[in-house]
Amino acid sequence: MNLSLGEARSPSPCNGSEALGHFDPEDLNLTDEALRLKYLGPQQTELFAPICATYLLIFVVGTMGNGLTCLVILRHKAMRTPTNFYLFSLAVSDLLTLLVGLPLELYEMWHNYPFLLGVGGCYFRTLLFETVCLASVLNVTTLSVERYIAVVHPFQARTVVTRANVRRRLGAIWGLALLCSLPNTSLHGLQQLHVPCRGPVPDSAVCMVVRPRALYNLVVQATALLFFCLPMATISVLYLLVGLRLKQEAKGKGIRVASDTPRVPLQDRGRRQVTKMLYVLVVVFGICWAPFHADRLMWSLVSHWTEGLLLAFQCVHLVSGVFFYLGSAVNPVLYSLMSTRFQETFREALGLVSQKHVLWAAPTIHTHLPASSPAGILTKLKGLGQWYGWGYNGGPEAAAHFLQHMQECLGSLNLTRKPLVDSACGRHSDNTC
Repeated sequence: MNLSLGEARSPSPCNGSEALGHFDPEDLNLTDEALRLKYLGPQQTELFAPICATYLLIFVVGTMGNGLTCLVILRHKAMRTPTNFYLFSLAVSDLLTLLVGLPLELYEMWHNYPFLLGVGGCYFRTLLFETVCLASVLNVTTLSVERYIAVVHPFQARTVVTRANVRRRLGAIWGLALLCSLPNTSLHGLQQLHVPCRGPVPDSAVCMVVRPRALYNLVVQATALLFFCLPMATISVLYLLVGLRLKQEAKGKGIRVASDTPRVPLQDRGRRQVTKMLYVLVVVFGICWAPFHADRLMWSLVSHWTEGLLLAFQCVHLVSGVFFYLGSAVNPVLYSLMSTRFQETFREALGLVSQKHVLWAAPTIHTHLPASSPAGILTKLKGLGQWYGWGYNGGPEAAAHFLQHMQECLGSLNLTRKPLVDSACGRHSDNTC
C-alpha cells in the first residue's frame, strides 16, 4: 500500500511546499509531540488490534499456501507444466507481498511515524509493492490468455504454450512490472514536518508522495486503467468465450452419446467444475483488487477533504488493505487447491500420504506399446492432458474411469490421420486439472 492516513490530512505543512506558508501562531507554543499529533494524526492507527489479528491470520494462511505451491512445483518434475510455471510466479509474487510488504505495513500501522528505513527504504517499499502488484495482474492475465488458447485453439497451444515460451513470458512480465513501477516510485520520498518559525519537527519523517500531486494523480489513474480495468475486461471476455465453447461442446457431445449413460455424469461434472472455477477466478480477482484501486483513485481525485470524505477514505483504506493481502492468501486456494493433483502433492508434502500413492508419480501405463496402437495413442493423449492441465487426476478408480472414457472416445473415432486432441473427448476435461 502506498498511502498513509496522514497523507489525506490536507492542507498542512507536511503535505506540500505550498502549505509551508500557512502559519498558526499557536504552533509556537506546542510541544513537538503535540505538533506531530496535530498535523500527522495519532501515531498508532485506530483499530490496530483487530486489523493486526486479521493480517496475522492472512499471513499464516498465505505463506503456507504459497510456500507449498512453490515447494511441490520445485520438488516434482511432473508438476513443472507451463500452467504451473505461472502459478509458481504468482506464488512468488504473493510470498514477497506477505513476507516483506505485510510486516512493513503492520509496523507502520503501529508506528505511523517516523519512518525508520530512510530514503532508500522508502524507495524499496514503494518499488516492491508496485512491482508485485503489477506482476500479479500480468501473471493472471497471461495465464487466462493461455488457458483460452489451450481450450479454444488447442492446436496453437502445442506451439505457443511451451516451457521455453512460458519462461520468456515470465521474464517479460517481471521486467515490465519493474519498469512500470518506476514512475510511482520516483514520486515518493521522505517528508518531514516543517513548522514556520520553528523549523523541522523531530521524529516526523513519513514515506509519502513528495512530487506534484498532478503527476501522482496521472500515474495512479493510468495504472488503474491499464492494470485493472483492461485486464479485468480481458479476463471476463476470455472466460466467457471459454465457457461458451465448453457449453457448445458439452451440448454436442450430449447429442452424440445420449445412449452412453456412464459418460454423461463425468462430462456434466467436468463442465460444472470449469464454469464454477472460471466464474470464481473473475469474481475474486475483481473483489480483491477493486478496493485497492478505489483507495488510490479516491486519494488522487479528491482535492478538498471534508470530515465525511475523510471518514469514507479511512474506511476504504482499511478495507483495501485487508483485501489486498487477502488476494495474496486466497490465490493458492483458487489456482492450486482446486486441482486434485495439487491437493495430492500438498498432502504428500505435509506427510499425510506417501509419495507412492500420488497418482501422477506412478509409472506410465502402456509405455511398452507402439505409438501407432490404440493404447499407445491413449498414452500420448494422457501425456497431452498432463501437459495442458486436463486429464485424469484422481485416485486409482478415477484413473480407470478416465482411461475407460478415453478408450470409448477413441473407439468412435477414425484414427487414420485424424488429430486426437480435437476429438470430442479432448477438451471437456480442461477443467478438472
